[in-house]
Amino acid sequence: MNPGFVDCALMEPRDLAVRTKQFAYRIIKLHRCLPRTVEAEIMGKQLLRSAMSVAANYRAAKRARSRSEFTSKLGIVVEEIDESLFWLECISDHAILPVNRMAELIKEANELVAIFTAGRKNARSGRS
Repeated sequence: MNPGFVDCALMEPRDLAVRTKQFAYRIIKLHRCLPRTVEAEIMGKQLLRSAMSVAANYRAAKRARSRSEFTSKLGIVVEEIDESLFWLECISDHAILPVNRMAELIKEANELVAIFTAGRKNARSGRS
């Protein structure tokens, strides 16, 4: 990672890379547990796409060539993690899976939204 781009979170960038990848892997496991209904399959596929995109786009952000590119890619990360949160909430709200099964993933998604939103704000303002 370019030393000029430091996340505002208390975590090291490599920790966030691991954390986003682990989030994606946990979503894969959750997807395997979804019932085979049309609704669950649609929501599950959307959730898989957005969760995998979080990890992939954060990885791309770490390789940004400029602050503006980094900020832009972090914006995509924020959008994708927020979309993942949306699909998790939909699955929970429609009782497709038990709420207790969803709680930790929803908590993690909320934390990642906060981390990456703050990181993007700091990157835009030029703080490291």
